[in-house]
Amino acid sequence: MVEAKQKLRRTVTGKVVSNKGDKTIIVMVERKVKHPVYGKFLRRSSKLTAHDETNQCREGDVVTVEECRPLSKRKTWMLVSVLEQAPVA
Repeated sequence: MVEAKQKLRRTVTGKVVSNKGDKTIIVMVERKVKHPVYGKFLRRSSKLTAHDETNQCREGDVVTVEECRPLSKRKTWMLVSVLEQAPVA
């Protein structure tokens, strides 16, 4: 019997910092890293470029993105869901 291997794709949660591109958002993901000598927790952040097919995200939204195949030079993440919408100004 052949089992179908299902790839587990990494998902991360972050805040949308830009939605200027067409069908593209930039998500800032923060994590806490412990300093190897002093033990203090430091905040480190990464900016990920993600695909937003319907252009539904606005700046300030909290979203979940999932790893996918490369869609362009820097875009290798895809929007999964919008967890929290930013208040309308």
